[in-house]
Amino acid sequence: MAEVKLLGLWYSPFSHRVEWALKIKGVKYEYIEEDLQNKSPLLLQSNPIYKKIPVLIHNGKSICESLVILEYIDETFEGPSILPKDPYERALARFWAKFLEAKALATWNSFFLKGEEQEKAKEEVYEMLKVLDNELKDKKFFVADKLGFADIIANGPAFYLGILEEVSGVVLATSEKFPNFCAWRDEYCTQNKKYLPPRDELLVRYQIYIQPVVASE
Repeated sequence: MAEVKLLGLWYSPFSHRVEWALKIKGVKYEYIEEDLQNKSPLLLQSNPIYKKIPVLIHNGKSICESLVILEYIDETFEGPSILPKDPYERALARFWAKFLEAKALATWNSFFLKGEEQEKAKEEVYEMLKVLDNELKDKKFFVADKLGFADIIANGPAFYLGILEEVSGVVLATSEKFPNFCAWRDEYCTQNKKYLPPRDELLVRYQIYIQPVVASE
């Protein structure tokens, strides 16, 4: 039987992507929670270049970076496909995944930076939301007619953005400005509830990060 391990953080959107894909595929795995302040020898050995999570270990071989891991899971294990079979739709899924990944840092920075840097990050997030609001009009999924690769990568704006907004009190995505995105986000969280991490616990976790930032303003 194949041995599958996942090195991750339960509150990380990047780690969560991999767990989601493994669950869709029905893959049994051992989850190993990492402490990034005291990284384990296994993590340092498995990801010696970036030294970060998530890392998937399959039969002793390590695979790093969540987008790469998702494609590996899809190609390696039986079960429902994550990437579309149609070449054009597969290309679209990769395009939107890359777009969302490129905006991840700005989304995080918009809550944790200050002054001019924070405003610059917010503007980048607003531009992302404009693009998504236009793309998601009357759409349930990013590509084709079922949840897939791009939708899993979209867990940041779809789920974690709301967590950061609630904890910080800073709301970036409103239904007045981005009605299509907000409607899609509500449906996303409702339909995928069984795959999402516990919201209440995430709120407590992210308060640890955001409260010092708010207190210093």
